Amino acid sequence: MIGLPPARHARALLGIGAAAGLLLAVAGIVRPGPRFDANLPAGAAAVVEGTVIEEEAFERAVGLFAADSKNPIGEDDRRHVLDRMIEEELLVQRARELGIDEHDRRVRTLLVQAMIDAILADAQPSEPTRAELEEFHRENRGYFARTGRVHVRPLRFAKREGEDADGPKRRASEAAARLRADDDLATVADELADAWIVPMPDGLLPPTKLREYLGPTPTLRAIELEAGDTSEPVPAGRSWFVLRMVDREPEISPPLDEVEGEVRSEMQRRAGDFALRSYLDGLRESAQVHVRPDVTKVPGTS
Repeated sequence: MIGLPPARHARALLGIGAAAGLLLAVAGIVRPGPRFDANLPAGAAAVVEGTVIEEEAFERAVGLFAADSKNPIGEDDRRHVLDRMIEEELLVQRARELGIDEHDRRVRTLLVQAMIDAILADAQPSEPTRAELEEFHRENRGYFARTGRVHVRPLRFAKREGEDADGPKRRASEAAARLRADDDLATVADELADAWIVPMPDGLLPPTKLREYLGPTPTLRAIELEAGDTSEPVPAGRSWFVLRMVDREPEISPPLDEVEGEVRSEMQRRAGDFALRSYLDGLRESAQVHVRPDVTKVPGTS
């Protein structure tokens, strides 16, 4: 099981705690000065109410402070850094005493995100070998494939003056039947369809461009068609469409060298998703969670 470094908890909660008004209590929280004790646990820079501030975390904080300083870091500067870490820890402890980590939605959201970040950081896979990249690319070839261009002739049917609400769909159904019976597309369009405000190019287009003219639903239906097919009437907003697939290019599966960056990113993303899911499953298995049987039912339903 992994955990977040205490200093990371402190930095995360300090900003939220200050926003919540915790700084008003600083005078009563922060001690006038630390008690120097040579008998601290190994690797500890300080102990605050039983919580260890690790020397490693302290030195990292000093390094960050030094990176922003124009002058060499002296003992007073190191004392300043340690004082701030002690005060952060005191604020965090006080926030917990006040229940802010339980009741303040902002703090809870920040804690959840910090935990997820830590899990994903631990889950980063080592640099994959060429053989691993090739295997992942081969097993997920469809994921990295690029849809070929399509040549679609759409007919649009909108409600006309004096026409009832079902009129566009009736005309669309008639048009689809006539096209499947090999009627001339231009004739069917003239007799039944409505004009386009912005005419669509008559040629091969990538699906992303096709979507700009048709919208998402007709585009999804169009790319399912084979060359020569005619769709059933497809609703889109207040209009209906009938789609004739004139021609289409085959799907393109680019070689690994062309999509290596995408392959690496997807391997990393999936490793993170798997690690997060496994971690959450482990938490649920080891926790006692009780849920009222009817809590998920929609109010007012039986």
